[in-house]
Amino acid sequence: MAGAITHDLPPAADGRQGGPLIVTEDAELLDDLLRLCAAAGARPEVHHGVPEGRGSWEAAPLVLVGDDAARRVRGAARRRGVVLVGRDQDDSGVWKRAVEIGADHVLMLPDGEQWLVDRIADVAEGVGRPALTVGVIGGRGGAGASTLACALAVTSAREGRRTLLVDADPLGGGLDVLLGGEAAEGLRWPAFAASRGRVGGGALEESLPELHALRVLSWDRGDSVTIPAQAVRAVLAAARRRGGTVVVDLPRRVDEGVAEALAQLDLGLLVVPADLRAVAAAKRVASVVGMVLRDLRVAVRGPYAPGLDDREVARLLGLPLVGEVPAESAPLDAGVPPGGAVRGPLARFCTAFWQRVPVEGGGV
Repeated sequence: MAGAITHDLPPAADGRQGGPLIVTEDAELLDDLLRLCAAAGARPEVHHGVPEGRGSWEAAPLVLVGDDAARRVRGAARRRGVVLVGRDQDDSGVWKRAVEIGADHVLMLPDGEQWLVDRIADVAEGVGRPALTVGVIGGRGGAGASTLACALAVTSAREGRRTLLVDADPLGGGLDVLLGGEAAEGLRWPAFAASRGRVGGGALEESLPELHALRVLSWDRGDSVTIPAQAVRAVLAAARRRGGTVVVDLPRRVDEGVAEALAQLDLGLLVVPADLRAVAAAKRVASVVGMVLRDLRVAVRGPYAPGLDDREVARLLGLPLVGEVPAESAPLDAGVPPGGAVRGPLARFCTAFWQRVPVEGGGV
């Protein structure tokens, strides 16, 4: 059980933080807290009371005070990020003691273990603002969604943002292939199929292939074409915690795993060729995607059928218009990734897109 009293834990700066400060003389409680810190990948500092000097108490990203030590820390300076940890579910006095020490939360073990592991992992990773997460989906087959997704990611990385490109379409052939990195070392989606609960953001990033200054989560050449929804949720949540930008290439079908991906997007781009049949197909895709994703916008690809332009396509779909997606200037088999030609029309389109859309995470 965990209960909030005043406010959330303090936001952490970018980069890894120090471990939490543990204050307790209860040997059994200390063993449990050390076990939970180990599970979260954090190294705590342990004291029986308020540390001498001001540094440790004020600087620790998270302070875990055992209920046995509440009286000993009563006179400590008030700060955010203090959690009072106990075991007695029936002790109503714990709330009074929490107020006396200025605790943000009261947590009872063992019920609150997962909550606490997540909080410890957050401070260990230095979690700041989540990544701006953009999904790209084709209005019909061959619309060029994968090319646009790669170009957006390449452009984001070139501008110095921490960038992760996620291939959520197992039947698309692999974005690592499109980027010329099918032989690059690193994990692919099947390695994360058993993921549940929390995945470490830093560990995820370091395990993936690095291509063109960005990380890529793609598919291998095996037979596995499905990832459980829980694994999709865990992996994308980890990616978002790292900040910067996450670009997701989505299939047109929506199963449980794709629905999980859609639920974590900040906005989606529906790529639609400018002909009536493509618009009709895209309208069906938009109706399904729109049940999960609120912010869906249309990016139109020429050439245009008679009587159509980008504004008319957007009007027919009832979606906001991002603009016309130009063709890539360099052939994709020339060793240059989509968006890799800095002065090319596709790179300019993507650069303008990132300038118009605030990148809240901004991690580098």
